[in-house]
Amino acid sequence: MDVHKPEDKNNGVWLIFFMLGLGTLLPWSFFMTATMYFTSRLRDPTQISTDKPYDRSPTEASYNNVSPLCATVPVLIFTCLNSVLHHRIPQKFRIMGSLAVILVLFLITAIAVKIDMAAGPFFTLTMIKIVIINSFGAILQGSLFGMAGLLPAKYTTPIMSGQGLAGTFAAFSMICAIASGSALNDVAFGYFLTACVVIILAIMSYAILPKLVINSGFEMIMKAMYWIASFLLPPENAATTTPVLKQGEEEQTVSMLTIFKKIWVLALSVCFAFTVTIGVYPAVTVDVKSTVANGGAWEMYFIPVCCFLLFNLSDWAGRSLTAVCTWPGKDSKLVPIFMVARVIFVPLFMLCNVQPRYNLPVVFPHDAWFIVFMLLFAFSSGYLASLCMCFGPKLVAPHEAETAGAIMAFFLSLGLALGASFSFLFRAIV
Repeated sequence: MDVHKPEDKNNGVWLIFFMLGLGTLLPWSFFMTATMYFTSRLRDPTQISTDKPYDRSPTEASYNNVSPLCATVPVLIFTCLNSVLHHRIPQKFRIMGSLAVILVLFLITAIAVKIDMAAGPFFTLTMIKIVIINSFGAILQGSLFGMAGLLPAKYTTPIMSGQGLAGTFAAFSMICAIASGSALNDVAFGYFLTACVVIILAIMSYAILPKLVINSGFEMIMKAMYWIASFLLPPENAATTTPVLKQGEEEQTVSMLTIFKKIWVLALSVCFAFTVTIGVYPAVTVDVKSTVANGGAWEMYFIPVCCFLLFNLSDWAGRSLTAVCTWPGKDSKLVPIFMVARVIFVPLFMLCNVQPRYNLPVVFPHDAWFIVFMLLFAFSSGYLASLCMCFGPKLVAPHEAETAGAIMAFFLSLGLALGASFSFLFRAIV
């Protein structure tokens, strides 16, 4: 069978990759979008009845900066380990094990909603959960991109689209929760249980993947293990003689360097894309205040709608567009140029009505400015990053595609970590 040109008649494999992509970012999206719940648990009890920014406790004020850092640094570390060790650990173990750990931690998060806890211990527990969830999320993400790298580029698109939908689903769930008028703790409990259900669906989706057939003439009769067995199974003859083992290690080292030289432009481009994105979202954007609400209902919905929902919808649209449009091409110099140009969004958001602010003036006070910036910012991030992730594995030989996918995932994670680090600086400048 030709393992690189499968025919997915009913889009079953496409949908499974979409579901697995959803599972990779849904945990972090739920943590990030639930800012209102977490900050309310971290608020100083003496200020529990006020929403004034200057009344925020240190843990409440730092949540939107510290949580992305706790999320992205483990992602970087474990993505790096995954890119080096993915040949030594069976892919099935990496994916199923990661999903299982994420599920358990979300069950713990849901239970913790019902337990009273002081702000300090709650902050510490939350950050520990974020570290662990994103560590295993990195292993899951790297494994998925590596698996998709062995297949046509269209199978990378559903992963990116699923990741984009994760944020949209989380934002929409939060908006519905606010609209329900329920108590915040009850809303949060159902909110995190919803995430558990999605993770269970992702586990079920991966479990049925080997039962799908992707060759013309047959449909869901024989196992697709024929075309994925080459990378689902661990390396054979692990206990070979020393000379053979050394030779394999040398070939692996050379292969990594050779592959990186072929994809370094796209790898650095996707890294820069997420450095810019996470540098201001959500650390800066979540503190933008509406100037047209005047104390009305829109003030409560402004950030959930204009920050989280608009970002994730536009990001998802950009990711999904790569399924039908891949301009500019994989060898075009326009991709890195467009990536560098996105840095303009950093000062644009800093000059919106971010509160509290101590240094910069407000140049774009109206809500419309923030909405326009967010739409362009998110769409360009989703589209350009997806192009890079799709093109990377296609610039190398077929047998190098999985390693190329893992390398691209590493640089994506590096961009996330750099962005989270720069977010402290960007917020302090304002």
